[in-house]
Amino acid sequence: MSTTATPPDISRQAQTCARLLEAAAQEFADHGFHHATVREICRKADANVAAVNYHFGDKCGLYSATLKHWIVVSLEKFPPLMGVPADAPAADRLRGFVLGSLSRMLDTGSAGWHGQLMAREMVEPTEAFDELVQETLRPMSELLHGIVRDIAGGDVNEQVVRSCAMSVIGQCCFYKHSREVVTRLFGDAVYGADFLQTTADHITRFSIAGIHAATASKKS
Repeated sequence: MSTTATPPDISRQAQTCARLLEAAAQEFADHGFHHATVREICRKADANVAAVNYHFGDKCGLYSATLKHWIVVSLEKFPPLMGVPADAPAADRLRGFVLGSLSRMLDTGSAGWHGQLMAREMVEPTEAFDELVQETLRPMSELLHGIVRDIAGGDVNEQVVRSCAMSVIGQCCFYKHSREVVTRLFGDAVYGADFLQTTADHITRFSIAGIHAATASKKS
């Protein structure tokens, strides 16, 4: 029985790509697209500068590939509903969505580069932003809007749905972008071992109450 081995040059190319994507994630997350340099990325990846052009075309191509790669890594580690079935009660799906969002934003491992890259992209949009919106953010937005509609029940105004969905995301983003303020006000214990679970519970309960209140006011 014969087996076909992977040609050494192909294996080396794959390893080079992997090192570039990892180094690029660190550099882009720390410095943003405009201030990160290909030379520094290649230095960290132990790769020739020409490798970026060979594998990705240019800096823009590397950045786009880096975003896509780490989004996939992050969503594999923290799925949109965190394993909650699509036909589960809306409250359970909302909690899964919130827990997944918090986990992706606050992860300190390599999957956490997704959160840092996304945060950078929101503040300093690049040419990759429109594609990011269409391929990643819009599907996630539609998922959350569907959950909000199910919680609201009945005939609900789409503006209310949109406002409620943005409020859910806003609560999650607060813990990402205001971490330094929160820890200075209340101490590092806020982000302790049970933080993700207890915060997901709170945001879910708070959001459900808010959704019902918002939709009730529009129906009355």
